[in-house]
Amino acid sequence: MSRVRTPSKPCLHQIMAIRVSSRRPLHCILSDFPRIPSHHPQKIRSFSKPTDPPRRIPTESPADRRFSQQSSLANILQRYCFPEPKLHEFIQKNRFLLNYRPSDVEKCIGILQSFGLPMNSLPSILPSCPSALELGFLRKWQTGFSKLGFPTVSSSLVQKVLEQSGRFQIEPEELRRSVQFMKNVGFSGETVSEVFEELPLSLTSNSTDISRKLDILKNVGLKRAEIDKVCCQFPGFLALSFEGRLRPLFEELRDLGFTGNEVRKTILDYPKLLLGMEVGELSRCIELLNNLKCRPAIKEKILRKGLLRAGIDVKLRVDCLCQHGLIHRDAFKVLYVEPRSIIYDLEDMEKKIEFLLHKIGLCIEYLVEFPEYLGVNLEKQVIPRYNIIDYLRSNGGLGFDVGMKHLVKLSKLKFYNFFVKPYPECEKIFGGSVREVEAKPRHPTGLWKLFKPQKFSDSKEDIRNMKQFMETLV
Repeated sequence: MSRVRTPSKPCLHQIMAIRVSSRRPLHCILSDFPRIPSHHPQKIRSFSKPTDPPRRIPTESPADRRFSQQSSLANILQRYCFPEPKLHEFIQKNRFLLNYRPSDVEKCIGILQSFGLPMNSLPSILPSCPSALELGFLRKWQTGFSKLGFPTVSSSLVQKVLEQSGRFQIEPEELRRSVQFMKNVGFSGETVSEVFEELPLSLTSNSTDISRKLDILKNVGLKRAEIDKVCCQFPGFLALSFEGRLRPLFEELRDLGFTGNEVRKTILDYPKLLLGMEVGELSRCIELLNNLKCRPAIKEKILRKGLLRAGIDVKLRVDCLCQHGLIHRDAFKVLYVEPRSIIYDLEDMEKKIEFLLHKIGLCIEYLVEFPEYLGVNLEKQVIPRYNIIDYLRSNGGLGFDVGMKHLVKLSKLKFYNFFVKPYPECEKIFGGSVREVEAKPRHPTGLWKLFKPQKFSDSKEDIRNMKQFMETLV
């Protein structure tokens, strides 16, 4: 059975400690306990007042709220033709847009549309000027456009200015000062609009530089209205370097012997072409014309409007050939070998090149080897010959390769004998027969008898004279 444990009696030293402690004063006993730290009386909260209510747990985290704002902005931009693949990158680069309310973004897009901007212009404006979705920024420019003094501000001008304002930090007041200067020098509203639509505002703010460029046009005889017309057709003239391009160009024109009247007429007819030429380019065109070796009739047709206009014609054709892939050296070589291409219209050259590249399937470099292609008639020679060769090739009638030389270098009779005469069905494609035919008499049969001289009988005296003459010979 289990033993009951009885409590042990306290020992003598324990009894003595209790007695001693009971004799100590109360303040000494309390001093042995740990002290409670003291607090400022203002920070101690009264237990008589009700405590603050517990904070509510947020139902939406900051990350979720950020994602919701990003989705709302993306939906608005996508609705207005902003490309979906670029949305994420655009929003990540411009996180400040997430602080704007969707209603304010909608108002900004409404203001942009009130400027006449199409919906598909947003992808062009916003990457360079994201501030266009800021309501205060747009209202500032809305007021600035109304102070320009134009009856209507074109949408292209608004788009150009907004793009530049975001990139170069341009203010409406800077634009207003530049517009006022353009009007003061004599530019019409149409010209001013064209200039600011094409050129950055930084290039039009230098009034001294623009005045020097206008003076160089006045020196060749252009009047104020004519200068306005030139700048309207070629606003890039105001962006050209005066010392690097314009001054050397006009010195070159003077050195080539052209009068101010010739230069003035050519500028009015071809402002962009002449004023946009590189230094030395016109001299090369004139050198080509002076070294041409062709029939006098062809050279006379080339120079019928003057040497400067002929140089412009050479420049136009060189640019046409270079646009299709030829280098400048080869383009000049083609024109030198085949000067008839300078006489023909530029549209005719374009048609021949298009036919060569897309119908025949040859590259542009073939013109260097066969420049005669640009001198022959496309409708009367090239197309009929190509149709015959294509027909024979499709029917297995060709036993050898046919190239450009058969299209342009063979005479009509030789081409007929080679490719048409053996195949009578090709004569209709060729456009008529060139077979040799027997020459027909020009007069009816027997008509010669009417013109036969009358025969007279010989007299005795005639016979005696003939005998005497014969005897002298013996």
